[in-house]
Amino acid sequence: MPKNKGKGGKNRRRGKNENEFEKRELIFKEDQQEYAQVTKMLGNGRLEAMCFDGVKRLCHIRGKLRKKVWINQGDIILVGLRDYQDSKADVILKYTSDEARNLKTYGEFPESVRINDTVTFVEDGFDEDIEFGDEISSDDDADSVDNI
Repeated sequence: MPKNKGKGGKNRRRGKNENEFEKRELIFKEDQQEYAQVTKMLGNGRLEAMCFDGVKRLCHIRGKLRKKVWINQGDIILVGLRDYQDSKADVILKYTSDEARNLKTYGEFPESVRINDTVTFVEDGFDEDIEFGDEISSDDDADSVDNI
């Protein structure tokens, strides 16, 4: 059986993400492109995104971004629109939270867009009318523990 002569597996040969912390130039949208916020990850390189022109689109993560750029729910992305399918788009770029804040200050996004790492897509007031019954006092708990 041959001995391993290398210094690691296939991930080492593929290379590390070394340019992760470098500043890059801010990229604005052009024609046939739109900003969007990810609403749902679907798997198989696809996601559902709410574009800032008001249309919900099924987006495909292109091969250059797959397994290199991790996209999560709530991220701001740049999508390329298709001429022949308005309900589908392709993910071109994922913005970092700093880049998304800069784009918002430049007025590229609507004011209603929230740029946080933890974005929930539940309407306001959706969970306000939940009521819990049967309040249990702490004295009853102590008595039930003593009786055992």
